[in-house]
Amino acid sequence: MSSFAGLSTALSSLIAQRQALEVSGQNIANANTVGYTRQRANLQSVAANAAPSMFSAGLSTGNGTTVSSISRLGDIFLDARVRSETGSASLAANKADTYLRLESTVAEPGDTGISAALQKFWGGWEEVASNAGSAASRTILLKSATALTERISAGYASVVTQWNQTRTELTAAVTDVNSSATMIAGLNDSIRSALVSGGAANELIDQRNVLVTGLSASIGATGVERADGTLDVMVDGNALVRGVTAHAIASNVDGATMGSDVFLTWAGSATPLGASSGAIVGMVSALAKAEPDGKGGILAEAAASYDKLATTLMSTVNTQHADAVTQSNVGGGAFFTSASNPDGTYSAANLKVAITNGADIAVGKVGMGALDGSQGMEMAKIGIDAKGPDAQWTAWVANLGVSSRAATSRAAITESTRSNAVGLQMSNASVDVDEEAANMLTYQRAYQGAARVMTAIDEMLDTLINRTGIVGR
Repeated sequence: MSSFAGLSTALSSLIAQRQALEVSGQNIANANTVGYTRQRANLQSVAANAAPSMFSAGLSTGNGTTVSSISRLGDIFLDARVRSETGSASLAANKADTYLRLESTVAEPGDTGISAALQKFWGGWEEVASNAGSAASRTILLKSATALTERISAGYASVVTQWNQTRTELTAAVTDVNSSATMIAGLNDSIRSALVSGGAANELIDQRNVLVTGLSASIGATGVERADGTLDVMVDGNALVRGVTAHAIASNVDGATMGSDVFLTWAGSATPLGASSGAIVGMVSALAKAEPDGKGGILAEAAASYDKLATTLMSTVNTQHADAVTQSNVGGGAFFTSASNPDGTYSAANLKVAITNGADIAVGKVGMGALDGSQGMEMAKIGIDAKGPDAQWTAWVANLGVSSRAATSRAAITESTRSNAVGLQMSNASVDVDEEAANMLTYQRAYQGAARVMTAIDEMLDTLINRTGIVGR
């Protein structure tokens, strides 16, 4: 190897070590960047020119070093696991959140709950039955009855409000999915172009992976990498993004009501989306209509439970009230009134007290006198009936609590699994500042060594060129 070739070798090292230093600097600069995957400069020695023949000059050293590539230190298997666990965790978290929000509106147990209002209502009947001639007791009963109907109506209205909010969230989530899919298709195009031209696309791949993980949380999407650098995003085996083409999804939620089916389809067709995980699936499940077996949507079933409570309360109280007479010996009429639902139940939203005058409250038995309250006592006993409104409401609240607890437990378990998957991914792909600092020191020392080699060769050449032949003059 000639002296000038030695300069070239030292120069190649200077260039390679500087590029490696820049990569480490890039890693440190993005240590806190969400979704960034650390990179590494791969150094490779440049082989010597080999011309094996009978006239070969003998062994020679190589021609220095070069950066063969800049690797993105991600793991497709760890990425796939994170996406899978993220979809399951998001579904479980969405269901748990739906139950928690619903529980907050029920307000049980508590002084403002329906159970407390029912107890005051039955206590009012007992008080009137004990003091049939007391106008004050009758007024208190009407107020407690009004408070009960208002509490039932407010509970039903809270469910409707939550249903409408979830519908709005679903609409926004579908729009976000379609937007993310379009962005991923655009990144696929950019990445493919960069790789074909021999450039680096590591940062673009990081951006794409963040979007795909977001789609996993929304719709349970998975990714399949292709040889050309593009990533196909799949939902239940169907392509949401294939290459540079994005396919949109749609829902019928804009025109849906609490009594109608809510579903997702591929835009422009009636083909069901078929997703099985992700927050959007949880929203669709919460918005589903009520079913006869009680296994319908969370919110619709809650609304149906309020209607069933109103129906039981109205039918039992009105029936008992009709068998009694007022102080004027007039038969009792309807105590509660409400609108009928298509399924034969009464609407909790429209439940009201039909009586406005305390004198119209019937608590006596025919022929027993104006101060008789025997029928009022029978009315009060409805509160302890095993099939009465109290028992019905208590059973539903207990079932809601059990379901909420189970959903919260599942959410905690799936979140723990997701966190473990993310931890493994981060341990492999995240930036370790200490490690990068050590790498920078290594590259710096190598750079200094290459610079010293270049200086030594330069001094040697200076001596050969400028001082050879001076001796002996």
